[in-house]
Amino acid sequence: MTNVTIEYCVPCGFLDRAETIQHALLTSLGEDLDAVTLETGDKGVFRVHVDGETIYDKDADGDYDTDELVTTVRGRV
Repeated sequence: MTNVTIEYCVPCGFLDRAETIQHALLTSLGEDLDAVTLETGDKGVFRVHVDGETIYDKDADGDYDTDELVTTVRGRV
């Protein structure tokens, strides 16, 4: 099974983004995932990791697309 971690900046107010992605992943792939974990961070961090590998990093990838992230995770399940 697959573990997803969404690391987000608390001071930046990225919790809503993290929860949106978490909800989309659990709704679409819930039975195929072991966990979708929210991990607090700071300094503007917003990253999505699948089994320890970063599939999205705000600093490197810019704006996120929830549907695209779900598709990427689906490809790794």
